[in-house]
Amino acid sequence: MEALKERTVGQIVADDYRAAQIFRTFGLDFCCGGNKTIAEAAAGKGMDTEIVKKALQDLANGEKEHNNYNDWSIDFLADYIINNHHRFTRDKLPEIAVYARKVARVHGDRHKELIEIYAEFTRLHAEIIDHLDKEEEILFPYIKKLVEAEKTGTKPDVANFGMAADPISMMEEEHDEAGASMARIRRLSNGFTPPEDACATYRVLFENLEGFEKDLHKHVHLENNILFPKALELERTLH
Repeated sequence: MEALKERTVGQIVADDYRAAQIFRTFGLDFCCGGNKTIAEAAAGKGMDTEIVKKALQDLANGEKEHNNYNDWSIDFLADYIINNHHRFTRDKLPEIAVYARKVARVHGDRHKELIEIYAEFTRLHAEIIDHLDKEEEILFPYIKKLVEAEKTGTKPDVANFGMAADPISMMEEEHDEAGASMARIRRLSNGFTPPEDACATYRVLFENLEGFEKDLHKHVHLENNILFPKALELERTLH
């Protein structure tokens, strides 16, 4: 219990991703808000810190998470993020957009929030695609060059953007914006709960939005709490 006291929420999830479900259950942000301690995160929700710690302690006594992302090399982690989370995002966004447009058109007169959800998701869609492009074309290749420089014992070339802190800071800001956008959609959809008169497409939309949010949280966590801090530390070491 005492060991949990000083660790941030992001660090705890980085060590064991199963903790993400605990924080999700309590409504605590472990990705964009991962730099807070349990006490700070719980206080923001008016929650008893000890209840959260007890749940985490019970988790620690169970079977360990199969994938320990914190142990992976950062070049492998970058590829994993692209091949899994970026690909999922690129595939899922257009699919959800079709559902959102259709449901807003058919049911928007009775459920005005659907029009807001569609507008919010449309903005999010465009912003995330631009975000993924910047990571795949600029930041992640630089991170891989840092790993290669470490392996060969050479000094990495200075990138056009200077040091990694600037683009990483920008990516983290965009993560915050995406997280806030999905939080607005969650509120508008009453926690992704369809009303009684919802048709099948309406329900599929909400199921997809909830699944997308869950993947986004893991995606952002892997970057904010593991990949980016390790890349910055490696860059400092090499320079």
